[in-house]
Amino acid sequence: MAIELDHLILAVNDRAESVAFYTSLVGLGRDPDREPFSMLRVSPGFVIQLAAWGTQGGEHLAFAMSKREFEAVFERLKASGIPYGDSFDAVGNFQGPGAEPGSRGMGESVYFFDPNRHLIEIRHYGGSAEVQARSSSARRMRRRFV
Repeated sequence: MAIELDHLILAVNDRAESVAFYTSLVGLGRDPDREPFSMLRVSPGFVIQLAAWGTQGGEHLAFAMSKREFEAVFERLKASGIPYGDSFDAVGNFQGPGAEPGSRGMGESVYFFDPNRHLIEIRHYGGSAEVQARSSSARRMRRRFV
């Protein structure tokens, strides 16, 4: 059997606010609470357990999804007015998506912060020819300035 991540405990400041953010904006599912945790279903085999233990943020969560799901989440993000960016270090530039590598290769990504200052990334791997072309162009531009 391959090793898989089963669950992750994520410290938050306000469970209700965080549940609303992850379900309504990101589109995660909701499982029944298991005190002291609020359970968010990411996939059939993975949950995020939100714990109101307080945090200053700083975690990074990257959610891969289909291109259609990505576009829907991105539209909700833009409508929300939450600052976003095309790179992990460019949140607030309101540009994107950017081409970034992930566990399955190059993909299109957008970055933003959750209510607890955790860095959230949404990404898709669809349209690989377009993503590869954007990635090559981005690499050429970076070489000019490095």
